[in-house]
Amino acid sequence: MKTPHITKVAIIHYWWLSNRGGEAVCSAIAELYPDADIFIHVCDEQVVRQALPGNFQGKIGTTFISKLPKARRHYQKYLPLMPLALEQLDLTPYDLIISSESGPAKGVITRPDSVHICYCHSPMRYVWDMYHEYLSGAGRFVRTLFPVIAHWLRVWDRLSADRVDYFIANSTFVASRIRKFYRRDSEIIFPPVNVSDFNPRLERGDFYLCLGQLVAYKRADMAVEAFNRLGLPLVVVGEGELFESLTKIAAPNVKLMGRQPFSVIQDLLQRCRGLIFPGMEDFGIVPVEAMAAGAPVIAYGKGGALDTVIHGKTGILFQEQSVDALMEAVRQLERGEFDFTPAEMHLHAQRFAKPVFQQRIKAFVNQALTQTPSTERHDPGLPPEVRQHS
Repeated sequence: MKTPHITKVAIIHYWWLSNRGGEAVCSAIAELYPDADIFIHVCDEQVVRQALPGNFQGKIGTTFISKLPKARRHYQKYLPLMPLALEQLDLTPYDLIISSESGPAKGVITRPDSVHICYCHSPMRYVWDMYHEYLSGAGRFVRTLFPVIAHWLRVWDRLSADRVDYFIANSTFVASRIRKFYRRDSEIIFPPVNVSDFNPRLERGDFYLCLGQLVAYKRADMAVEAFNRLGLPLVVVGEGELFESLTKIAAPNVKLMGRQPFSVIQDLLQRCRGLIFPGMEDFGIVPVEAMAAGAPVIAYGKGGALDTVIHGKTGILFQEQSVDALMEAVRQLERGEFDFTPAEMHLHAQRFAKPVFQQRIKAFVNQALTQTPSTERHDPGLPPEVRQHS
């Protein structure tokens, strides 16, 4: 098939102050379209430049949010203004718009004949399915004001979904949430993981690893409690609101290391006995990294883990999000009930490598660009014959 001609490409992201999974997606897309311009509400340009590929030639622009007082530190407080900020971006020169959605990013206004593809990491969790959990952990001021703000954001978020021509979901779980909240179909394309960074052939240690932000929904507290009772070595890497409380309850066999550079994380993944992943994630890059490093994953069997972990082959999925269920899964590994082969786990992780992601994104975009102009589209998703080739 002949590649459609594209004159101008814009990539829209929510905020870019650190380099994590969402930013890795933007960087991989920018490598495909090095002349694209990137628009972000607020960013640390040095951090952005470090993540972008060497062939990137486009501009980096921000919305008016970046000009508000202390925006880099308090950007989340400006959330109610972000829909308005997006709508002020003039995207009329652009033929292809790719929005990266987890915070407000997809609500831009585009030309009728342009193509807008949204790569959705997640509909905004704090206004949809995790709204009540977020509210219960907030301070009094936020609990008073946020219900009104969240109601307005839900209305805007749902309506702005209609401005998107095609949705891409980063997992089966996110595709189901897009269908639930936006009533739209989506294509599933897993995000890129640098699996080649890991060596699965190193000698494994006797410790388990829990890695990620120490926030409530990731359930590091459950991992600490389980290993307090098991008495087995656990290393916890990450920072966040739970760090101090976890430090207070951790037994001597549980070591909290805080935030660590990639070289330390890489070494721990390559030597740990297994990765503990007790939260429910939209996708979850860390389990893929663990498998690439030859470590089996003990994960809660819901959300993104169902796309990445094969029970009995690359890890153990436990079905109840409880300390007892996690402890039993660890005991299964300790008893040797499953035969985990590092080479096989590393091979499985290759499914999520960056070249696979880029190949699928490129094919999807090319197919979308050859479809009927957006003013005449009726189907909210690509037709089946297009999906099977993307």
